[in-house]
Amino acid sequence: MADPRFACALSTAPDSRTAEREALARLELELDGAIPDLVVAFATHHHGSALEELGPRLVRALGATQLFGCTAESVIAGEEEAEGCPGLALWAACLPGTDVRFFEARAFAGEDGEPSIDRLPPIGVPEDCSVLLVADPFSFPVDTFLASLNERFAGVPVMGGMASGALGPGQSLLFTADGVREAGAVGVVLEGGVELRPVVSQGCRPVGSSWVVTECERNLVKKLGGRPALEVLMETWNRLAPADRELMQSQPFVGLAIDATKSRFERGDFLVRGVLGLHQANRSIAVADFVRRGQSIQFLVRDAASAGEDLRYLLESQGGGPVPGAAEAPRAGALLFSCNGRGSRMFTTPHHDVGCVRSGLTGNIPVAGFFAAGEIGPVGGRNFLHGFTASVAVFRPKTP
Repeated sequence: MADPRFACALSTAPDSRTAEREALARLELELDGAIPDLVVAFATHHHGSALEELGPRLVRALGATQLFGCTAESVIAGEEEAEGCPGLALWAACLPGTDVRFFEARAFAGEDGEPSIDRLPPIGVPEDCSVLLVADPFSFPVDTFLASLNERFAGVPVMGGMASGALGPGQSLLFTADGVREAGAVGVVLEGGVELRPVVSQGCRPVGSSWVVTECERNLVKKLGGRPALEVLMETWNRLAPADRELMQSQPFVGLAIDATKSRFERGDFLVRGVLGLHQANRSIAVADFVRRGQSIQFLVRDAASAGEDLRYLLESQGGGPVPGAAEAPRAGALLFSCNGRGSRMFTTPHHDVGCVRSGLTGNIPVAGFFAAGEIGPVGGRNFLHGFTASVAVFRPKTP
């Protein structure tokens, strides 16, 4: 079976026709005559109504089988994170031996008033499948979608992000091969010959010890190790170096262990969630997710240095090393869904996340993506919606 092939292109031209022409020409050059099975497109809102027929035009020009994408605050491709300017980022993949199935989903109110999803992705053999997804943050309850998928198709990774840059409902555009959608979610299921390795860098580092939840209620942590949770938090804070105290005081986080059977933890074992409040009356802390008794919790802090180090480490350990021959004809590729609170808002080095991806993998692999209003990816084998995260879908030839 032939190897996969990947390509990417970026244009920051303010004129929409020029941007599309430039990006297409670059993509076609990198594809060198190959017909892509999948095209992914991300565009800033600067291009307005010109985006309504972007998907059909790209499919006709490239002969692509499937296409999806969305509007974004800023886009990423190649070596650049194009922040605060017009941008069109294209990514294409030739995936021999891989079935690429487009899907779209909408939300509706169930009989109990809770949001429900009209359909799940067309998963075949779960062990061979992965899902790529973009969604509108105003109309699509992605947490509900992921919970259903986790329950029905355990272990199938979902990678993607929430469209960004819109100020209200109806302003996000989701691209498809036959036009745009203004609500819901679109994406593809990949099944077969390509391997997707999910890398989810939540950008935090642990401080103090891990603790076991001994009393809780929904998202309220009442006791850790039999002691009042607030007391444990303050004790941890008092023992920190001054710089970490300042970080924890301004923006405290907790890591919730996903695997209840583990007693020793590594990177990727914790789901990062913010601390919402401290309750003096009952000495408890509120966190931004439900907790359960017996679950382990780790206090965390986040800064630019720890976020960068975490991304580089996870790319090297989970994304894999160089792909032989990839420099001549790219046999590996990556999609990068980075939080819109990262980029120049977090790092002093320009093009930080995409630079980490390229250096942490082959150095020359085609990368594209966007700054999202929420990033999707698995932690501990279950899919979640994250914040301040770099979620990287790494595609490589499947190992025999």
